[in-house]
Amino acid sequence: MKVFSLSGKSGTGKSYQAMALCNEKGIESIIDDGLFIYRNRVEAGTSAKRQKTHIGAIKTALFTDDAHQKEVSQRIRQLNPETLLIIGTSDRMTRQIAERLRLPEISERIHIEDITTEEERKMANKQRVGQGKHVIPVPTPQLKRDFAGYFMDPLRLFRGRFGGEKSERTVVRPTFSYLGEFFISDTVITDIAKCVAQETDGIAKVLKVYENTAPDSLHLDAKVAVDANTQIWDSAVAFQHALAEQVEYMTAFNVVTVDVEVKQVV
Repeated sequence: MKVFSLSGKSGTGKSYQAMALCNEKGIESIIDDGLFIYRNRVEAGTSAKRQKTHIGAIKTALFTDDAHQKEVSQRIRQLNPETLLIIGTSDRMTRQIAERLRLPEISERIHIEDITTEEERKMANKQRVGQGKHVIPVPTPQLKRDFAGYFMDPLRLFRGRFGGEKSERTVVRPTFSYLGEFFISDTVITDIAKCVAQETDGIAKVLKVYENTAPDSLHLDAKVAVDANTQIWDSAVAFQHALAEQVEYMTAFNVVTVDVEVKQVV
């Protein structure tokens, strides 16, 4: 296995640039912030960006927890990639990660200054510090469950060697760096449902919405009234799909099921 490293200060755009670097050099796997990513897919690990404190994030990125280290190390050996890129804030950090995961010695070191301009690094730092945006070099569906309840946006940027027709990155806003502790009020889901109903043909009124407000597995149960002159099934299905889409978009919760019951015809 040939091991590369990409080093640079926090907020200089390392994770954003990682996939372009992997495509250029034919690197098929990445270690980034506690995750083992193989061919555009998270295979093992826990993201440091899920931690509630900056110290917790650092410990996760360094694989200080034995169970975390063992899980990632074993998965790397199972898949046995020919090439791997370790991302860290310094050469010392990437060396520590390689040693902790029992990887071969790093054979090629790359610094963020080698592949980006000063202007690009300033822009990355502005997004990190000013907007709390962190990039993870995998598609959003790969992270939806792990980052449910965080705010996520997909970035579709270029055709990728290992990612099919297009490669994606995901922007997240972790709680430790931007939001602090937060929750979704019980009334929010109901308000979203009412707005969706106004935009759905045939749905006259939302009567009640029940939800468990669990970010990683949100289940919704909506009771609605429909217009007498509508195709009831078609309207209910349209409302069901639209409600799931909008709740996920507005809250980043992972919507598992949406049950719609027609209680009235008006």
